[in-house]
Order: sequence, then structure tokens, then C-alpha cells
Amino acid sequence: MLVRVPEALAAVGLQGQGRRFARELSGGQQQRLALAGVLAPRPGILVLDEPTANLDPDGVRAFDDRLREIRAERTATIVLVEHRAAAAWSMADIVLALGPEGRPIAVGPPREVLDSHRDSLRSAGIWLPDDAIAGPDPRFVEAPTGGEAIRADRIQFGFERAAPVIRGIDLVVAGGERIALVGPNGGGKSTLARLLVGLLRPDAGSIRLFGRDPARLAATELVDQVGYVFQQPERQFLTQRVRAEIELGLSKARLGDAEAIMDRIGLPLRTFGERSPYRLSGGEQRRLSLASALIRRPHLLVLDEPTYGQDRLGYEALLGILHENLDSGASLLVVTHDERLVADVASRIVRLDDGRLVDLEP
Repeated sequence: MLVRVPEALAAVGLQGQGRRFARELSGGQQQRLALAGVLAPRPGILVLDEPTANLDPDGVRAFDDRLREIRAERTATIVLVEHRAAAAWSMADIVLALGPEGRPIAVGPPREVLDSHRDSLRSAGIWLPDDAIAGPDPRFVEAPTGGEAIRADRIQFGFERAAPVIRGIDLVVAGGERIALVGPNGGGKSTLARLLVGLLRPDAGSIRLFGRDPARLAATELVDQVGYVFQQPERQFLTQRVRAEIELGLSKARLGDAEAIMDRIGLPLRTFGERSPYRLSGGEQRRLSLASALIRRPHLLVLDEPTYGQDRLGYEALLGILHENLDSGASLLVVTHDERLVADVASRIVRLDDGRLVDLEP
């Protein structure tokens, strides 16, 4: 244990964090910890389901490097389930590509599968290892509406008696602006997002959401202003059926929109309406949480890792409905490690590191 625990923590980028409580870690750091717990015993078989979801680029590189070492040593059989296949494809001996209904499209050596089945893979919505990040998406031309959606002045926040995780931040989000909030795991991105919409109250400083203190708004007022999607989508479900979840709080005039938006994201209510949100796949849960927020057409969208677990078709559907909301003048703050999403939608990139903001060029 004295050897393997530090070794496993270092392999996922958590070196020096061994004495922290797991509950104090960010979502991405908890993902790293789960990976370290799997690696430490050095099992003979590793089954990894989207293991790098929510990891920052450094965490992804560290974990990929460790997998390559295990592969080179031939000390374990690795079964890796991935949507974003660039890194996984290059280290695989065998690729099994599954279609939408779970039937095999192709199986074989990576190069052979790619050369012989490229068109079939693409039509099924599978990300290919040579898919380039083109961005920006021409649909996302910023159209500022004037005024301020958010103003944060010198805000500071810490959990319980711990050191502050948000340190003296100033941030203005203009009406219609599209900001990508990036940075390492544990830097405070999700905490800042919750502060900005009133889900947490700052220890110092002030926040204004469309000119008002969001922490003092009634829930019915807040939901009309803000659409918020959590990093873990299952934490925001309020009902036991998909139909009830998407229609929650909608007027009768908007119920037709619910049908249309669910068709577009691949969760048609005629098929999924009576299913439990908790029995959906991770990617389906993510799309449901996004649809529930977007259908209300709020003035501000705050999305925390909205694209993890999505195949190419799911990603493109999300961009489509996101564009429709932003086209009506909504502002966007997206917390993400997805470089493709940043390239497609962001007009400004803001980096958060150790609780402090650093503006980056568009």
C-alpha cells in the first residue's frame, strides 16, 4: 500500500492529495480518485467506462500515459468504453464499434476497421480518431443584446472552515455573450457557476443577476431567468418519468415544444416518455437535463460539462437546440474541458486556476 497508493494517485494527477477527504474533491478530482482506486490493486482485467469524462487535459494525459504503460507491460487486459476515441483508438489492439441498437458495425484491428467501415461508423454517429476540431461553428455568431447578465465584484467563498476556493473574483457577463469557463480539476469552476446563479452565497463581495441578488430571488423567479445544468445530471431530476421531467412547470402552450425538442435530441417521448430518468444511460441523462433547461428559453444558460458521454449525433443535436436558445439573445456560461465545444460556441474563454480568474483571448 505504501508504494501503490502514491503511485496510483500520481498516475491520475492527484499526487500530494492523499490526506484530503474525498467529499472535498471536485467532480473531476473524484473521477480521478475512482480511477486511482481501480489502478492501485493492479488487477488482471480493467473495464473502464468513459474513464476520462470530466477530467482536465492534464488528467487525461496522465491517465492515458498510465494505460499505455499497462498495455506495454501486458500486465492486464483493458476493456475501454469511449465516445471520444482519438486516444483510445491509438492504443487499442481490437476495436468493437456498436451501432445505435447495440449491434456490431465492425470488429477488428483499428486501422482495418477505420479503412473498411468509415462511412458506416460516421452514419452511426461514432466519433472517428481523425475528426478535426474545425470551429467556430458559423451558427454561433455572437449578437450582444446590451446590458449585463451577471456582475460579480470581489467575490470570495470557502466550504465550511476550509481555505477559500473562490478568491476575489471580478467577472462581467454581457447580455448575449458566450463564455467558456475552463481550468484544471479542483480550480473552483463548478463552485463559481453555482455562486453566480444564487445556489451558493458568497462569503464576501457581491453578485448581481440581471441587476438583482440571485441568492434572494424566489425559485419561481430564478427558473424564469436561468437554465442551470449540473455536472451530474441525475442530481437535478425531480420526477420518476421522462415525460414528467421535460414537462415540469411548462404551460400548455409549450407542451408541443417538449415533443419536438425530445425528438431532436434522440429521446422521443413516444418511446422514452414513461421510462425513469434514472434508468437512462449517462449520455441520455445528460441530454434530458439539457433539454429540461433549454425548453424554458431562459435569459442565461449555465451548463456544467454539458457534452460528456455524447456521440457525434448527440453532440450535433445539442448544438442545434443550444443555437436556437442563444439566437434569441440568451447569454451562455459553459464550464467545460471539451476543446471542441469551446471552439464551436465560445466568444470568450476565461480560465479559473486555484480560485482566481485569468482572461484568455477569444
